[in-house]
Amino acid sequence: MDEVIKIVNDIKAGNIKPIYFLMGEEPYYIDKLSDFIEHNVLTEEEKGFNQTVLYGRDVTIDDIVSTAKRYPMMAERQVVIVKEAQDLSRTIDKIESYVDNPMESTVLVFCYKYKTLDKRKKVTKLLGQKGIVYESKKLYENQVGDWIKRVLSGKKYSIEPKATAMLVEFLGTDLSKINNELEKLQIILPVGSTINPQHIEENIGFSKDFNNFELLNALGSRNQAKAFHIAQYFSDNPKANPLVVTTGLVFGFFVKILKYHGLKDRNPSKVAAALGVNPYFLKDYDVALKNYPMKKVSQIITSLRDVDIKSKGVGASMSQSDLLKEMLYKIFN
Repeated sequence: MDEVIKIVNDIKAGNIKPIYFLMGEEPYYIDKLSDFIEHNVLTEEEKGFNQTVLYGRDVTIDDIVSTAKRYPMMAERQVVIVKEAQDLSRTIDKIESYVDNPMESTVLVFCYKYKTLDKRKKVTKLLGQKGIVYESKKLYENQVGDWIKRVLSGKKYSIEPKATAMLVEFLGTDLSKINNELEKLQIILPVGSTINPQHIEENIGFSKDFNNFELLNALGSRNQAKAFHIAQYFSDNPKANPLVVTTGLVFGFFVKILKYHGLKDRNPSKVAAALGVNPYFLKDYDVALKNYPMKKVSQIITSLRDVDIKSKGVGASMSQSDLLKEMLYKIFN
Protein backbone atom coordinates (compact mmCIF):
# COMPACT_ATOMS: atom_id res chain seq x y z
CA MET A 1 0.00 0.00 0.00
CA ASP A 2 2.91 2.37 0.72
CA GLU A 3 4.17 1.88 -2.82
CA VAL A 4 0.74 2.74 -4.21
CA ILE A 5 0.60 5.92 -2.12
CA LYS A 6 4.07 6.93 -3.37
CA ILE A 7 3.07 6.42 -7.02
CA VAL A 8 -0.08 8.49 -6.50
CA ASN A 9 1.78 11.26 -4.67
CA ASP A 10 4.47 11.40 -7.37
CA ILE A 11 1.81 11.81 -10.07
CA LYS A 12 0.09 14.53 -8.05
CA ALA A 13 3.44 16.31 -7.75
CA GLY A 14 3.93 16.18 -11.53
CA ASN A 15 6.58 13.44 -11.45
CA ILE A 16 4.88 11.39 -14.16
CA LYS A 17 6.63 8.46 -15.83
CA PRO A 18 6.16 7.54 -19.52
CA ILE A 19 5.25 3.92 -18.67
CA TYR A 20 3.39 2.25 -15.80
CA PHE A 21 3.38 -1.53 -15.89
CA LEU A 22 0.89 -2.67 -13.24
CA MET A 23 0.94 -6.44 -12.72
CA GLY A 24 0.19 -9.14 -10.17
CA GLU A 25 -2.27 -11.55 -8.59
CA GLU A 26 -4.34 -8.90 -6.76
CA PRO A 27 -6.30 -6.76 -9.26
CA TYR A 28 -7.60 -4.24 -6.69
CA TYR A 29 -4.59 -1.91 -6.67
CA ILE A 30 -4.02 -2.33 -10.39
CA ASP A 31 -7.53 -0.98 -10.96
CA LYS A 32 -7.07 1.77 -8.38
CA LEU A 33 -3.84 3.05 -9.93
CA SER A 34 -5.19 2.78 -13.47
CA ASP A 35 -8.36 4.65 -12.48
CA PHE A 36 -6.33 7.36 -10.76
CA ILE A 37 -4.21 7.94 -13.86
CA GLU A 38 -7.30 7.86 -16.08
CA HIS A 39 -9.07 10.52 -14.01
CA ASN A 40 -6.23 12.78 -12.91
CA VAL A 41 -3.39 13.08 -15.45
CA LEU A 42 -5.41 15.00 -18.06
CA THR A 43 -8.06 17.67 -17.66
CA GLU A 44 -11.60 16.94 -18.85
CA GLU A 45 -11.01 19.15 -21.89
CA GLU A 46 -7.81 17.28 -22.82
CA LYS A 47 -9.26 13.77 -22.48
CA GLY A 48 -11.42 13.88 -25.61
CA PHE A 49 -8.46 13.88 -28.01
CA ASN A 50 -5.67 12.60 -25.79
CA GLN A 51 -6.94 9.68 -23.72
CA THR A 52 -7.27 6.21 -25.23
CA VAL A 53 -8.37 2.98 -23.57
CA LEU A 54 -7.41 -0.26 -25.32
CA TYR A 55 -8.15 -3.88 -24.40
CA GLY A 56 -5.55 -6.64 -24.67
CA ARG A 57 -7.89 -9.07 -26.39
CA ASP A 58 -8.66 -6.56 -29.17
CA VAL A 59 -5.21 -5.19 -30.05
CA THR A 60 -1.65 -6.22 -30.85
CA ILE A 61 1.59 -4.84 -29.47
CA ASP A 62 2.05 -3.02 -32.79
CA ASP A 63 -1.35 -1.32 -32.31
CA ILE A 64 -0.32 -0.20 -28.82
CA VAL A 65 3.04 1.14 -29.98
CA SER A 66 1.42 2.97 -32.89
CA THR A 67 -1.05 4.64 -30.53
CA ALA A 68 1.66 5.46 -27.98
CA LYS A 69 3.83 7.15 -30.64
CA ARG A 70 1.17 9.69 -31.55
CA TYR A 71 1.68 13.26 -30.45
CA PRO A 72 -0.87 14.86 -28.12
CA MET A 73 -3.31 17.44 -29.50
CA MET A 74 -3.42 20.78 -27.70
CA ALA A 75 -2.07 19.19 -24.53
CA GLU A 76 1.26 18.46 -22.90
CA ARG A 77 0.75 14.71 -23.00
CA GLN A 78 -1.60 11.86 -23.96
CA VAL A 79 -2.65 8.86 -21.85
CA VAL A 80 -2.92 5.35 -23.30
CA ILE A 81 -4.33 2.66 -20.98
CA VAL A 82 -4.17 -1.01 -21.97
CA LYS A 83 -6.69 -2.93 -19.86
CA GLU A 84 -6.63 -6.74 -19.59
CA ALA A 85 -3.07 -6.59 -20.90
CA GLN A 86 -2.48 -10.15 -19.66
CA ASP A 87 -4.22 -11.29 -22.84
CA LEU A 88 -1.02 -10.17 -24.61
CA SER A 89 1.26 -12.32 -22.45
CA ARG A 90 2.55 -14.35 -25.41
CA THR A 91 3.76 -11.28 -27.28
CA ILE A 92 4.41 -8.78 -24.48
CA ASP A 93 8.20 -8.99 -25.05
CA LYS A 94 7.67 -7.14 -28.35
CA ILE A 95 7.11 -3.94 -26.39
CA GLU A 96 10.84 -3.91 -25.59
CA SER A 97 11.89 -1.62 -28.45
CA TYR A 98 9.32 1.00 -27.48
CA VAL A 99 10.24 0.78 -23.80
CA ASP A 100 13.88 1.37 -24.70
CA ASN A 101 12.91 4.73 -26.24
CA PRO A 102 9.45 5.76 -25.03
CA MET A 103 7.59 8.92 -26.01
CA GLU A 104 8.00 11.42 -23.20
CA SER A 105 4.67 13.00 -24.14
CA THR A 106 2.80 9.68 -23.67
CA VAL A 107 1.76 8.03 -20.42
CA LEU A 108 1.39 4.34 -21.31
CA VAL A 109 -0.32 2.16 -18.70
CA PHE A 110 -0.48 -1.64 -18.79
CA CYS A 111 -3.00 -3.42 -16.54
CA TYR A 112 -1.46 -6.90 -16.49
CA LYS A 113 -3.69 -8.76 -14.03
CA TYR A 114 -3.20 -12.17 -12.39
CA LYS A 115 0.25 -12.57 -13.96
CA THR A 116 3.74 -11.15 -13.58
CA LEU A 117 6.63 -10.60 -15.95
CA ASP A 118 9.80 -12.62 -15.54
CA LYS A 119 12.05 -10.25 -13.59
CA ARG A 120 15.12 -11.74 -15.29
CA LYS A 121 14.02 -10.64 -18.76
CA LYS A 122 15.43 -7.56 -20.45
CA VAL A 123 11.98 -6.07 -21.03
CA THR A 124 11.19 -6.15 -17.31
CA LYS A 125 14.48 -4.48 -16.42
CA LEU A 126 13.92 -1.83 -19.10
CA LEU A 127 10.42 -1.13 -17.78
CA GLY A 128 11.89 -0.56 -14.32
CA GLN A 129 14.54 1.80 -15.71
CA LYS A 130 12.28 3.85 -17.98
CA GLY A 131 9.07 3.77 -15.99
CA ILE A 132 7.34 2.13 -13.06
CA VAL A 133 6.83 -1.61 -12.56
CA TYR A 134 4.35 -2.24 -9.76
CA GLU A 135 3.54 -5.76 -8.57
CA SER A 136 0.24 -6.10 -6.72
CA LYS A 137 0.63 -9.14 -4.49
CA LYS A 138 -2.29 -11.08 -3.07
CA LEU A 139 -2.68 -10.60 0.66
CA TYR A 140 -2.62 -13.53 3.04
CA GLU A 141 -5.85 -14.11 4.94
CA ASN A 142 -4.32 -12.86 8.20
CA GLN A 143 -3.34 -9.57 6.48
CA VAL A 144 -6.79 -8.73 5.12
CA GLY A 145 -8.20 -7.60 8.47
CA ASP A 146 -5.56 -4.87 8.83
CA TRP A 147 -6.21 -3.82 5.23
CA ILE A 148 -9.96 -3.47 5.97
CA LYS A 149 -9.20 -1.33 9.03
CA ARG A 150 -6.85 0.93 7.04
CA VAL A 151 -9.33 1.42 4.22
CA LEU A 152 -12.17 2.25 6.61
CA SER A 153 -9.99 4.49 8.77
CA GLY A 154 -9.11 6.56 5.72
CA LYS A 155 -12.83 7.17 5.24
CA LYS A 156 -13.46 7.85 8.95
CA TYR A 157 -15.12 4.51 9.73
CA SER A 158 -14.09 1.70 12.06
CA ILE A 159 -15.05 -1.96 12.35
CA GLU A 160 -15.37 -4.51 15.13
CA PRO A 161 -12.99 -7.51 14.97
CA LYS A 162 -15.83 -10.03 14.63
CA ALA A 163 -17.32 -8.09 11.72
CA THR A 164 -13.91 -8.13 10.05
CA ALA A 165 -13.65 -11.89 10.60
CA MET A 166 -17.08 -12.38 9.00
CA LEU A 167 -16.09 -10.44 5.89
CA VAL A 168 -12.85 -12.38 5.49
CA GLU A 169 -14.60 -15.71 6.06
CA PHE A 170 -17.30 -15.11 3.46
CA LEU A 171 -15.36 -13.08 0.88
CA GLY A 172 -11.87 -14.51 1.31
CA THR A 173 -8.93 -12.36 0.22
CA ASP A 174 -10.56 -10.75 -2.83
CA LEU A 175 -10.00 -7.06 -2.02
CA SER A 176 -12.29 -5.85 -4.80
CA LYS A 177 -15.25 -7.85 -3.47
CA ILE A 178 -14.57 -6.74 0.09
CA ASN A 179 -14.25 -3.10 -0.97
CA ASN A 180 -17.55 -3.29 -2.86
CA GLU A 181 -19.33 -4.51 0.28
CA LEU A 182 -17.64 -1.86 2.43
CA GLU A 183 -18.78 0.84 0.02
CA LYS A 184 -22.37 -0.41 0.33
CA LEU A 185 -22.13 -0.08 4.11
CA GLN A 186 -20.65 3.42 3.81
CA ILE A 187 -23.70 4.50 1.81
CA ILE A 188 -26.02 3.25 4.55
CA LEU A 189 -24.06 4.23 7.67
CA PRO A 190 -23.07 7.80 8.61
CA VAL A 191 -19.43 8.82 8.68
CA GLY A 192 -17.84 7.96 12.02
CA SER A 193 -19.83 4.73 12.43
CA THR A 194 -18.36 1.49 13.73
CA ILE A 195 -19.37 -1.45 11.55
CA ASN A 196 -20.55 -4.41 13.64
CA PRO A 197 -21.74 -7.98 12.92
CA GLN A 198 -25.37 -6.81 12.91
CA HIS A 199 -24.61 -4.41 10.04
CA ILE A 200 -22.94 -7.24 8.12
CA GLU A 201 -25.89 -9.57 8.63
CA GLU A 202 -28.59 -7.03 7.80
CA ASN A 203 -26.96 -5.37 4.80
CA ILE A 204 -24.68 -7.98 3.25
CA GLY A 205 -26.55 -11.16 4.13
CA PHE A 206 -24.08 -13.15 6.21
CA SER A 207 -25.53 -14.69 9.36
CA LYS A 208 -23.73 -13.48 12.48
CA ASP A 209 -24.78 -16.60 14.41
CA PHE A 210 -24.55 -19.40 11.86
CA ASN A 211 -21.16 -19.24 10.18
CA ASN A 212 -17.81 -20.98 10.28
CA PHE A 213 -16.39 -18.36 12.63
CA GLU A 214 -19.05 -19.23 15.24
CA LEU A 215 -18.55 -22.95 14.58
CA LEU A 216 -14.83 -22.65 15.38
CA ASN A 217 -15.72 -20.71 18.52
CA ALA A 218 -18.09 -23.51 19.58
CA LEU A 219 -15.48 -26.18 18.86
CA GLY A 220 -12.77 -24.34 20.76
CA SER A 221 -14.97 -23.92 23.83
CA ARG A 222 -16.35 -27.47 23.48
CA ASN A 223 -19.90 -26.12 23.25
CA GLN A 224 -21.47 -29.20 21.69
CA ALA A 225 -25.04 -27.88 21.59
CA LYS A 226 -24.00 -24.75 19.70
CA ALA A 227 -21.75 -26.69 17.31
CA PHE A 228 -24.44 -29.21 16.37
CA HIS A 229 -26.99 -26.40 16.02
CA ILE A 230 -24.73 -24.60 13.52
CA ALA A 231 -24.02 -27.90 11.71
CA GLN A 232 -27.77 -28.42 11.28
CA TYR A 233 -28.10 -24.94 9.81
CA PHE A 234 -25.25 -25.74 7.40
CA SER A 235 -26.97 -28.99 6.41
CA ASP A 236 -30.18 -27.09 5.68
CA ASN A 237 -28.28 -24.50 3.61
CA PRO A 238 -25.54 -26.54 1.85
CA LYS A 239 -25.02 -24.16 -1.08
CA ALA A 240 -24.23 -21.25 1.22
CA ASN A 241 -22.07 -23.43 3.47
CA PRO A 242 -20.12 -25.96 1.38
CA LEU A 243 -18.63 -28.79 3.41
CA VAL A 244 -15.22 -28.52 1.75
CA VAL A 245 -14.87 -24.93 3.03
CA THR A 246 -15.97 -25.86 6.55
CA THR A 247 -13.65 -28.85 6.84
CA GLY A 248 -10.77 -26.78 5.49
CA LEU A 249 -11.30 -24.06 8.10
CA VAL A 250 -11.74 -26.55 10.94
CA PHE A 251 -8.61 -28.37 9.84
CA GLY A 252 -6.68 -25.07 9.80
CA PHE A 253 -8.00 -24.19 13.25
CA PHE A 254 -6.72 -27.41 14.82
CA VAL A 255 -3.40 -27.17 12.98
CA LYS A 256 -2.95 -23.79 14.67
CA ILE A 257 -3.83 -25.33 18.05
CA LEU A 258 -1.21 -28.02 17.45
CA LYS A 259 1.31 -25.34 16.56
CA TYR A 260 0.34 -23.40 19.70
CA HIS A 261 1.08 -26.48 21.82
CA GLY A 262 4.58 -26.53 20.39
CA LEU A 263 5.40 -22.87 21.10
CA LYS A 264 7.84 -22.26 23.93
CA ASP A 265 7.35 -18.49 24.02
CA ARG A 266 3.72 -17.80 25.01
CA ASN A 267 4.00 -14.02 24.75
CA PRO A 268 0.58 -13.02 23.25
CA SER A 269 1.98 -10.86 20.46
CA LYS A 270 4.47 -13.56 19.44
CA VAL A 271 1.80 -16.28 19.61
CA ALA A 272 -0.57 -14.23 17.42
CA ALA A 273 2.21 -13.68 14.89
CA ALA A 274 3.24 -17.35 14.91
CA LEU A 275 -0.33 -18.55 14.41
CA GLY A 276 -1.18 -15.81 11.91
CA VAL A 277 -4.28 -14.68 13.81
CA ASN A 278 -5.64 -11.34 14.98
CA PRO A 279 -4.53 -10.81 18.62
CA TYR A 280 -8.18 -10.02 19.46
CA PHE A 281 -9.08 -13.68 18.82
CA LEU A 282 -6.16 -15.16 20.73
CA LYS A 283 -8.38 -15.74 23.74
CA ASP A 284 -10.37 -18.26 21.69
CA TYR A 285 -7.17 -20.17 20.96
CA ASP A 286 -6.22 -20.02 24.65
CA VAL A 287 -9.53 -21.69 25.51
CA ALA A 288 -9.07 -24.35 22.82
CA LEU A 289 -5.51 -25.00 23.99
CA LYS A 290 -6.83 -25.93 27.45
CA ASN A 291 -9.70 -28.01 26.07
CA TYR A 292 -7.66 -30.07 23.61
CA PRO A 293 -4.37 -31.71 24.68
CA MET A 294 -1.74 -32.14 21.98
CA LYS A 295 -2.45 -35.87 21.58
CA LYS A 296 -6.17 -35.20 21.07
CA VAL A 297 -5.43 -32.45 18.52
CA SER A 298 -3.27 -34.87 16.53
CA GLN A 299 -6.13 -37.42 16.52
CA ILE A 300 -8.60 -34.75 15.38
CA ILE A 301 -6.36 -33.68 12.49
CA THR A 302 -6.13 -37.30 11.35
CA SER A 303 -9.91 -37.74 11.52
CA LEU A 304 -10.48 -34.48 9.63
CA ARG A 305 -8.35 -35.79 6.76
CA ASP A 306 -10.63 -38.85 6.69
CA VAL A 307 -13.76 -36.66 6.60
CA ASP A 308 -12.27 -34.55 3.81
CA ILE A 309 -11.61 -37.67 1.72
CA LYS A 310 -15.16 -38.92 2.29
CA SER A 311 -16.59 -35.50 1.36
CA LYS A 312 -14.99 -35.98 -2.05
CA GLY A 313 -16.76 -39.32 -2.49
CA VAL A 314 -13.76 -41.53 -1.82
CA GLY A 315 -14.36 -44.66 0.26
CA ALA A 316 -17.88 -43.76 1.33
CA SER A 317 -21.03 -42.08 0.05
CA MET A 318 -22.41 -39.89 2.81
CA SER A 319 -24.56 -36.77 2.88
CA GLN A 320 -23.13 -33.43 3.97
CA SER A 321 -25.28 -33.61 7.09
CA ASP A 322 -23.92 -37.02 8.09
CA LEU A 323 -20.33 -36.00 7.39
CA LEU A 324 -20.70 -32.86 9.50
CA LYS A 325 -22.11 -34.88 12.37
CA GLU A 326 -19.33 -37.45 12.04
CA MET A 327 -16.74 -34.65 12.08
CA LEU A 328 -18.20 -33.13 15.26
CA TYR A 329 -18.55 -36.52 16.94
CA LYS A 330 -14.87 -37.32 16.32
CA ILE A 331 -13.83 -33.90 17.62
CA PHE A 332 -15.87 -34.05 20.82
CA ASN A 333 -15.20 -37.72 21.67
